[in-house]
Amino acid sequence: MKVRETREKKGLTQVDLSLAIGKGTTFISDIEAPSKKAKYNVIHLNIIAMALGCSSKDFWPDKPILEEKYFFINELKSKK
Repeated sequence: MKVRETREKKGLTQVDLSLAIGKGTTFISDIEAPSKKAKYNVIHLNIIAMALGCSSKDFWPDKPILEEKYFFINELKSKK
């Protein structure tokens, strides 16, 4: 789940969430906007998860995000 979806399911506004985690509404808005490259980290996601009563894992995709800029990465195979 994404932050916005989880927040809305709980019936909370961006203001509610921003007050709960001690950040401005602009921070929440930037995280939720798909067009923004928001500056947040695992600690922020953990705090948001605590405020929303969920797991920070809910904000991560099930599989890696495949973007063209990462196509140079080669998957390592175990040496068994």
